[in-house]
Amino acid sequence: MNLEIDALDAEGRGVARNAGKVVFVEGALAGERVEARLLESKSKFDRARVTAVLRASASRRDPACPYFGTCGGCATQHVDARTQVAAKQRGLEDNLARIGKVEVGAMLAPIHGSEWGYRARARLSVRYVEGKGGALVGFRERKSTYVADMQGCEVLPPAVSALIPALRALITKLSIRDRVPQVEIAVGEASVVLLFRHLLPFTPEDQGLLRDFADANRVCVWLQPEGPDSAAPFHPLAGEGLYYALPEFGLKIAFQPTDFTQVNPAVNRLLVSRALRLLDPQPGERVADMFCGIGNFALPIAARGAQVIGFEGSPLLVERARQNAAANGLVAQFEVADLFRPNLEHFGRFDKYLLDPPREGAASLVHALPDAWPRRIVYVSCDPATLARDADTLVHKKGFTLAAAGVVNMFPHTAHVESIALFERP
Repeated sequence: MNLEIDALDAEGRGVARNAGKVVFVEGALAGERVEARLLESKSKFDRARVTAVLRASASRRDPACPYFGTCGGCATQHVDARTQVAAKQRGLEDNLARIGKVEVGAMLAPIHGSEWGYRARARLSVRYVEGKGGALVGFRERKSTYVADMQGCEVLPPAVSALIPALRALITKLSIRDRVPQVEIAVGEASVVLLFRHLLPFTPEDQGLLRDFADANRVCVWLQPEGPDSAAPFHPLAGEGLYYALPEFGLKIAFQPTDFTQVNPAVNRLLVSRALRLLDPQPGERVADMFCGIGNFALPIAARGAQVIGFEGSPLLVERARQNAAANGLVAQFEVADLFRPNLEHFGRFDKYLLDPPREGAASLVHALPDAWPRRIVYVSCDPATLARDADTLVHKKGFTLAAAGVVNMFPHTAHVESIALFERP
């Protein structure tokens, strides 16, 4: 079918109409005329994929990665960076208006950084396929459980991307090559960790291969035989651990490869800076950092002189946050709390909140807010739909105004939308 593409949605798909029905077209851009093949028909929309571009958009470009289109790690390399960010911003605005039914006082300029080599965290799938000549290591193919046959990745740091062929060769040599399902990558300021998940023990010969690989490539190898708690360093046992820096606040924040940290450290620095400007913590104020993790926002808040308490559901992350506070010479309090069933009254009144919830959002927290406080909330979101839902509660039931909001392009070339919003009480 031939289609005129009217818009680009937040997932990087073209949006068209065919006989009055919405069609989401993979690989199409706004302003294009394309030939497309129907993939799926639903009652309210169809899904199609471009087979030929009959009239190209000025925003179209050649993908930088030779595996784009097969690998499922990226969705929009064929779109220039400016158009990608604009689509995400429009998606945020649409969610706030349609789901939240709220007006934004001011749209913030998007936060973005380099679109290549940005990804300091990645989970690579592994599959031994004899017909492919050995082990495949990479992201899964688009809409498939198969592992993409790739020799590098443009969104990984170049030194890490260059390790993929060596990783394929290493795993092919292992005795349990078909029982190593994943390799997780964590890149810090001074070290790189490769965490191997394995379903059977490594033999002594395997362990020798792993040590040789770590030494030859100057990386640290960790092993995880069971759940996340079983992850432990293997070789070398000594050396500088993982950390990322927040230079504006004079901080180094240590983490383990299984801890949650943002995948894009350069954009995270910009995000923390904006969050602190919007929150504006002052000495003497009491600030609650909800879903605080290892202290990404709480420690900069403490560095500004405010009294901060970070709340987090994971005891391991709370302990890591306490260690980071001590290592940076800061006074900050961290507490284990179930923020999906909040019971925080005994901690007293807070002047300001920083919210950084998972994709589920912070519905229970915002519903439980007292009428008198806090007076300001900075909400960092990884899902614009749940942000919009919580904005509805904050504005229409809790007396806040949505003073500002904007997107954070934490994951270039993907449909993932990170955003930040400022809520204030008059």
